Amino acid sequence: MLELYLKKPNELELRHVNSLPPPKDDEVKIQVIYGGICGSDLSVFKGKLHYATYPIRPGHELLGIVVEKGKKAKHDIGTRVVVLPNTYCGTCDLCVKGYTNICRNKKSLGVNADGGFSQEFLISSKYVLPIPDDLPDERAVLIEPFAVIVHAFKKVHITKDTSIAIIGCGNEGMLAAALAHHLGAKVTAIDINDKKLELVKKIGDIHTIFPQELQNETFDVVFEAAGTKSSVEQGIKLVNPGGAIVLIGLVQEANFPVIHIVRNELTLYGTIIYQFPSDYLQAIEYLRDPSFPIDPIVSKILPVTDYRHAYEMAASGNFGKVILSFKEV
Repeated sequence: MLELYLKKPNELELRHVNSLPPPKDDEVKIQVIYGGICGSDLSVFKGKLHYATYPIRPGHELLGIVVEKGKKAKHDIGTRVVVLPNTYCGTCDLCVKGYTNICRNKKSLGVNADGGFSQEFLISSKYVLPIPDDLPDERAVLIEPFAVIVHAFKKVHITKDTSIAIIGCGNEGMLAAALAHHLGAKVTAIDINDKKLELVKKIGDIHTIFPQELQNETFDVVFEAAGTKSSVEQGIKLVNPGGAIVLIGLVQEANFPVIHIVRNELTLYGTIIYQFPSDYLQAIEYLRDPSFPIDPIVSKILPVTDYRHAYEMAASGNFGKVILSFKEV
């Protein structure tokens, strides 16, 4: 069996390992179809996440087929599934309150637990979700990252008259722009990379602009997806009085103009990953709609044997989603 193996930061290899044992109890064995490369995969690869552990098998945006099941597993062999890559205990105070996405005992695949960039892997069946037959693989692999955006959008009320700014047009920013456009909002996408702005334009009628070109524009809702100190600080200034900013990107710290926030009754929301399975199910419904555009978002599908090129493309910042294929390896 082939798997990607990250011995330590910047030392990634494709290696042969022994076949997995049969699944136990509620486990299922998943044969991987596609795995999307995420910003957190790149951060773990580069050694930029302080809570990452090594050595580790990367990968958490996973689509596959159940090929074996334990006696207590609830999904049948042959079921096509996506994976919840963040565990939850179900017993801590936050889980009891329904906040399983911020479980105090959470582990994340590909970060501090072995991920799924392999031909097969084992996982508890409670962390997999069957997907409908009419959803193509190329759309289904986006369910996990898109669920992050679905969850973030639930923080605010969006109508056809809502003006929205998306700061940062990486994978999550492009998905946010696509959803805002799909909902009929007036969307402006902001990024420092002209290649990313060109990709966003292909989604639909979306205004694109460099951050330094903004003058006196303000917006009802700002989604910050760049994850930099300057983008967060600029984002606050772009919010209309009475409006909101939703912080998706991860940055250690930023300076907030408190008097501006107070006098303008601005609302700040932090958002992290998603609620499972509700946000996954909503993401699936959006993706089942043929009018929801993903072609500009998925830039390339490469065989896992070409993983070096795939990681280079993803790290360049010049492409949309780069996906590893485990088909016919």
